[in-house]
Amino acid sequence: MPNNKNSAGIILLLVGVVILLGKLGVFSFLGAVFWPLLVLIPGLLIHVLYFGRLVPAVALVPGGMLIVYALLFIVCNGFGWHNLKYLWPLFIFGVAAGLYEYYLFGSSRPQVVFRAALALAAASALFLVLVLMWSWGIYAIAAACIVAGGWMMLGKRSRW
Repeated sequence: MPNNKNSAGIILLLVGVVILLGKLGVFSFLGAVFWPLLVLIPGLLIHVLYFGRLVPAVALVPGGMLIVYALLFIVCNGFGWHNLKYLWPLFIFGVAAGLYEYYLFGSSRPQVVFRAALALAAASALFLVLVLMWSWGIYAIAAACIVAGGWMMLGKRSRW
């Protein structure tokens, strides 16, 4: 009978610890910090299944997308979700990465998939540059004006 008493004591102890940790906010903190793993793990699992020869190469398209999106979510989770207004072109890049993996590891290597991946990656890069120039471009203009003005004031003066 002491065995049942010990088992019940361990269960009650664990229940109490779980309740206490829940009330202290440990689980909500872990959920808030580590939820992108719920996107990353399926992406990694798809890759493991492909390289284990259990799924076809076309499964790498959503696998690559999930990994890129999970990394984007991890960055936004760590540095703030306001950065998504600059990083939204990476959603397009996720599709490009998935298509490129399909092209790279697929057996038929269709050129249309490679071209689509290249076009989407280029569009993503272009949008990212445009977004950064739109939001940070005024700072680049201000810095250029400061440098040009300083050079004009302090640089060698030529005689006319």
